[in-house]
Amino acid sequence: MAKTNNSHHPAGIGGGMPNGATVADFKSYPEAVSYVERILRGNFPPTSIAIVGIGLSTVERVRTKINYGKVAISGAMNGSWLGLFIYLVFGSTGQTTTDAASPVFSLGSALLVGAGVGMLWQVVRFSMNKAKRGFSSASAVVAKSYAVLVPTELTGEATQAFIKGGELEA
Repeated sequence: MAKTNNSHHPAGIGGGMPNGATVADFKSYPEAVSYVERILRGNFPPTSIAIVGIGLSTVERVRTKINYGKVAISGAMNGSWLGLFIYLVFGSTGQTTTDAASPVFSLGSALLVGAGVGMLWQVVRFSMNKAKRGFSSASAVVAKSYAVLVPTELTGEATQAFIKGGELEA
């Protein structure tokens, strides 16, 4: 039996929270995608389908500790790339004459200056950060479960498309 979503969005499946009936519930997103692919193989209209995450939570995963040493090394690496770019643009000359002046700076000096500037910039930026944390992290929004919704009047067609999609899969 399909559950009806009590959303007030007049457009049904569309811009906001979709109206419609839940035709399937899943614990993981890949399972919900697999179900949708199966009913699409059964020629169900794709614009009438929505996958809705239920019980959303923000999960922040700690990646690594941050300290001045790591910040300085990271800044030096990024600065070296900047120094290489500046050398390629301004330092390497295409002159082939014998009396041409030597380049303004060498590749080594460009890399060292770039590393120094990058290191200094990152250390100063890190030390001035008022909300300094001792770690870096990545955030993601995850759901406890996923529901596949279709317009209420199409729940029978979704069931038929699921059966037909399974036959085409085999």
